[in-house]
Amino acid sequence: MDSTSPYRCALITGASSGLGVQFARQLAPVCRVMILVARRVDLLDQLATELAMASPEVRIYCFKADLTKNEDVDLLFNSMQSLLLVPDLLINNAGMGDYGEFASSDWSKVNDMMQLNMVALTRLAHQYLPGMIANGAGDILNVSSLASCLPIPDFAVYAATKAYVTSFSEALRIELREHGVNVLALCPGPVHTGFGAIAHRAEAGNVTPGGEFVYVSAHQVVAEGLAAMRRGKARHYPAAKMALIAAVIGLLPMAAVRLVMSRRPRRSASL
Repeated sequence: MDSTSPYRCALITGASSGLGVQFARQLAPVCRVMILVARRVDLLDQLATELAMASPEVRIYCFKADLTKNEDVDLLFNSMQSLLLVPDLLINNAGMGDYGEFASSDWSKVNDMMQLNMVALTRLAHQYLPGMIANGAGDILNVSSLASCLPIPDFAVYAATKAYVTSFSEALRIELREHGVNVLALCPGPVHTGFGAIAHRAEAGNVTPGGEFVYVSAHQVVAEGLAAMRRGKARHYPAAKMALIAAVIGLLPMAAVRLVMSRRPRRSASL
């Protein structure tokens, strides 16, 4: 991917805030067509206006969709088909979390999290991979998390969904290698976005071991992710400090991981 060889059509989910906005801003100069998907269409329209001013050559489509709902995913597919929009770049960025003890969780939120983090991501890949394979080229970037490496108490389902994303990405990459389609699992640590406000429950404190030191900016996460995709990498942990943490985690036996996780600071409500 470079300025002389733009993507024909890029699809970005969760494009209304956080990493999604950064993906749109950094990809707009190298895309002919950009498809922005999120629930908050007013924010998508604002972003589209900004992108059109900065990169007037890109054609932008905004689709309102709640990807936790199968009917919204179907409507998105049908709308794109009617407009003959076939992405050769898929950024599966939309995701959500839930911080707190599993037994006291709201099942509807847990179910939405699994639908968004795993099912919608998988459906989007399934829908648009055949076109990439037919063209012998394409890229899929799945936003996973450093949490995918660990069983995290009070973040149990979220970490498990991201473990699925990373594993799915790795397996899919192997399947697609001979077809010229690259798959990257982008695994950031903590990032200042709107994610935390949604993930944390009213009764649970915001606990991030390591404080501000472990945070990486959304701009850096996306810039490193896109650079890793250009290099054809399978997995990337943005920022050297996160890559080091991931490497250390990978060397630890499960018994040590359990011990470390059992001593992790917690502020979730008691049952």
